Amino acid sequence: MRIASSVRLLAFFGAASLLVAGAVVLAAENAEKAAGSKLPLLLDENFSKGADRWAPASPEGWKLIDIDGGKAFSEFKNIDIGKKLPHRSPWNVALLKDINVGDFVLEVKVRETAHEYPHRDSVLFFGYQDPSHFYYVHFAPVTGDDHADQIFIVNSADRKKITDPDHPSAGVRWGEPTDWHRLKVVRKVDDGLIEAYFDDMDKPLMTAHDKNFTWGRIGIGTFDDTADFAEVKLWGNKVTPPKEDVEYPSAK
Repeated sequence: MRIASSVRLLAFFGAASLLVAGAVVLAAENAEKAAGSKLPLLLDENFSKGADRWAPASPEGWKLIDIDGGKAFSEFKNIDIGKKLPHRSPWNVALLKDINVGDFVLEVKVRETAHEYPHRDSVLFFGYQDPSHFYYVHFAPVTGDDHADQIFIVNSADRKKITDPDHPSAGVRWGEPTDWHRLKVVRKVDDGLIEAYFDDMDKPLMTAHDKNFTWGRIGIGTFDDTADFAEVKLWGNKVTPPKEDVEYPSAK
């Protein structure tokens, strides 16, 4: 009798374990789908195989480094090539080489490694077509500054903020240079929506609406500082560019 009861208990706990494991897997799958808004996953980068898919504007300012649990692509040196660019815009960028997207969700794990000051920044680039045509989000502690902590467009002119007036940023807090943060950008080309997130992946830090560029590459980097990038995930709809891409000029 006791043997039969033990068998039933083992069967019960075994089934319960399977249910829990199944629930965990399902929750993870649902979270993955929710993160990408049902867009296909195009990139799941942790730099464990190197950074060959990335094209830094100044390669001598970037390197792979070891971090707890893996690797990171480190923009460890700020190299000013601003005078070689056609318009005032960030120059410390590494572009993803082989993917152009329309609608997308971009998530990045980053730590900003510079000293604390109002414009201490990290930047996510998107809709990049050439050095005169792209968008970027500038994440910084300062608020109410037309040239920092905004969503920007570079459209054959110096960068210009396009952040929605009714949804400005409240600023970000980078903390220590060892502190990791999560950044996210959501882009929907039909209505021009751009959403930028910092740590809270459910509530946008700031938004914008613009329809000038409906496709382009994505990139990571900073404007004036340094940062380490440990993870980059991209969900999106691939787009074939109508013309050949133009790279950033070399710092050399």
